[in-house]
Amino acid sequence: MVKPVQKNPDSTWEHVDLWRRVKDALNALPIHFRSDTFIEGINATDIFTLNSALGATIENQVVETLNQMRSVWDADNRYQTCVFVRQPQSFPDVVLRDMSNMAVPPIMGIELKGWYLIAKEGEPSLRFTQTADACAEADLIMVVPWVLGNVISGRPKIYSPFIESARYVARYRNYHWQCLRDAKTDSAIRVPGGIKPYPSKADASTDTPASDKGGNFGRIARTGIMDAYMSRIKAMPLCGIKALYWLDFFKIFHQDATEEEMSVAFGKLRSRVEAEALVSSRLNKEDILLVLSTLERSWFA
Repeated sequence: MVKPVQKNPDSTWEHVDLWRRVKDALNALPIHFRSDTFIEGINATDIFTLNSALGATIENQVVETLNQMRSVWDADNRYQTCVFVRQPQSFPDVVLRDMSNMAVPPIMGIELKGWYLIAKEGEPSLRFTQTADACAEADLIMVVPWVLGNVISGRPKIYSPFIESARYVARYRNYHWQCLRDAKTDSAIRVPGGIKPYPSKADASTDTPASDKGGNFGRIARTGIMDAYMSRIKAMPLCGIKALYWLDFFKIFHQDATEEEMSVAFGKLRSRVEAEALVSSRLNKEDILLVLSTLERSWFA
């Protein structure tokens, strides 16, 4: 199986300039994103539940923000009757369509997934099984990482998203899976044919592995396509501390964790902060260590 090559929509497509501006808008989302949701008083043992509790809300707010950024993707007012619409039970789950003529197919689609940056899995849980033929050439996959502003409280804050062609991701996923199957001398992927760009039945538009004992097919974060991106994002500072360190830190706070285990977790995180160069220009090490001391006192009070 030949490794797929990334490909943008053809330069002769009438909406190609819009597509490019939409990508610019998606990359600029963290600057414009504002959320009315405010979370406080959550227990450390419940920190991972935020992924399921707030995931859909964050995704809806991302779409609202994108529509509010019309001046970025429609600066010349050519698409005044077009709007991004969420359709979570269909693929793609966000489409840009002309609301004055619903009979016209969407201009483009975005498969949108929020990623709670300190979720226990340590990676986006997005499952993507659509065939390449089920993806229009302009369709995108976007993964938006988010976390609360003060890590355990505050308003959701989003970070630079992962954006890629949905068709390319589908092909790369199958390529990756085929390489794994070849290594195990197992069966190939069964790919249904005759798929329309926006099918009405999901089971007619999905690729299916002949064997998937681990249930990993479709988990694109495990194909390697997001590795470089995830490394960059996990190095981002949250309250001055790398996201990766917060993730390791919170994994200790399960229901059966002892006070000794929690104390060791605090000590390990504090040692990491003291040993590393600052990753935040807004905070010094004393500020960061004060945050940790405050958290420690609150949990052991």
